[in-house]
Amino acid sequence: MQDSPFFVFKKWEYMDKAEKLREYLKNSGSAAIAFSGGVDSAYLLKTAHDTLGDKCIAVTVRADWFPQRETQCAKDFCIKYGIKQVFIDVKMSDIRGFAENPPNRCYLCKSVMFKKIKKAAFENGAEYVAEGSNTDDEGDYRPGLIAIKEQGIKSPLRAVGMNKAEIRAFSRQLGLDESEKPSFACLASRFVYGEQITAQRLEMVDMAERFLLDMGFTQVRVRLHGDLARIEILPEQFEKMLQNKIKAYEYIKSLGFAYVSLDLKGYRTGSMNETL
Repeated sequence: MQDSPFFVFKKWEYMDKAEKLREYLKNSGSAAIAFSGGVDSAYLLKTAHDTLGDKCIAVTVRADWFPQRETQCAKDFCIKYGIKQVFIDVKMSDIRGFAENPPNRCYLCKSVMFKKIKKAAFENGAEYVAEGSNTDDEGDYRPGLIAIKEQGIKSPLRAVGMNKAEIRAFSRQLGLDESEKPSFACLASRFVYGEQITAQRLEMVDMAERFLLDMGFTQVRVRLHGDLARIEILPEQFEKMLQNKIKAYEYIKSLGFAYVSLDLKGYRTGSMNETL
């Protein structure tokens, strides 16, 4: 006998969010998960694969503004869990206006990226595409979410009301190494709006952040303001930076920056949006 609408509602109401996510995915058919290798998309992909099996694939974008280490992490994850992975390549020249870095850059980028992801998904038999934004993403300036909605992309984590802390907690329950992985956003987000994005400058930012991560800083952003590098780290690691300031300064300056500074407010997401 089928559940009555009232029973289905009550059943959903009393599920925890991880159960809601599995139910959401189960009822949606085959899926392609836009997979970056980060905390959110890793949890979504693992849950989708556990729920849908071979009806779930990962689609990973390769681009200059995504570090190779992140792409390799995504590849290693899929190999580890036996998930089919499809790669697509996106170049700056594919996205009109991207290099000029307007305030709606993320919208322009995601509009093109998700068109390509959808094409790859349908070519591989997936009925829909899902991505890993969560409810915390709703509190910042996120023009990319508009593109996601326009493209008809599903956002299961937001649909079940899951935030970043919950995603980390559920990831620990699944034994995912990514549960403790620092948050990451594409390297283009390190540029002041209106400042030209080039492959060379993306590499400068990437190398600076990689150096700081290798030094043991757990959450890092190197924001680019002309020839100045503004470092954001967790406030509790300021003392560590002061102890290593000469080493950090000399290396980051050697990459081509004229000035190197430490942001006294510390790491936070979307700091380039504070002037909008």
